[in-house]
Amino acid sequence: MSLFPVLQTSSSALYVNRIWMDAIADNIANVNTINPYDQAAFQARSVVAEAVASDSNDPVGVGGGTRVAGVELGAAEGRLRYQPDHPYANEQGIVRYPDIDLGDQMTQLILAQRSYQMNLTVIDRAREAYLQALNIQAR
Repeated sequence: MSLFPVLQTSSSALYVNRIWMDAIADNIANVNTINPYDQAAFQARSVVAEAVASDSNDPVGVGGGTRVAGVELGAAEGRLRYQPDHPYANEQGIVRYPDIDLGDQMTQLILAQRSYQMNLTVIDRAREAYLQALNIQAR
């Protein structure tokens, strides 16, 4: 059991949010990446997070935190577009683009940022509470 379980729980969420934002940034950076038609399209990354069970000794309601359970990949087929003048087009003029929706990725990025900010606020409030407790004890 940690001395400061709130800090441990929120810091695990910060780590998951950072991994989530990294995956989103990778997806956004590759939204226009085109491979030759005979190769798979860039596959969007989606982070799968799961709750960590709390220890029986942890205070009620704190929880055990969260962790990255894995990464799911998007469709390898991608989006097919007719562009006969593109150098990566097949004989029929079809080009394979990644199946990434930029609007969806931006929404996911906002969610990840807000979650990151929320967990930073929890850590800040817990720090303030611990400091107040130390000040009360010192008197």
